[in-house]
Amino acid sequence: MAQHNELGKKGEQLATSFLRENGYTILEKNYRYLKAEVDIIAQKNDILIAVEVKTRTSAYFGNPQDFVNPKKIKLLLSAIDFYVTNADLDVEVRFDIIAIICNKNETKIEHIEDAFLHF
Repeated sequence: MAQHNELGKKGEQLATSFLRENGYTILEKNYRYLKAEVDIIAQKNDILIAVEVKTRTSAYFGNPQDFVNPKKIKLLLSAIDFYVTNADLDVEVRFDIIAIICNKNETKIEHIEDAFLHF
């Protein structure tokens, strides 16, 4: 497996553990709809949360969250819209980013709630 794929998998595992430790229930991992993939779909209280996980080994080229572009946001929106409609859910939906910097020296996790409001 390519090194960036391994880093991505490790990041998703760290994010899943982080969310569980903070009271979230994990409903889906790597949910796919057409060309979109939602890394994690979680729930806390009555809120459904779509989580995009971005993992890097450093912030040299920018923070991990800076790599969520408008095209990715549009794909995530369509996937969650399908998920909610298909499951006939009546829930508030929130989009979060978990940005992880993971290297030999440290692992830093930043949870950005309502991340798309910041774009």
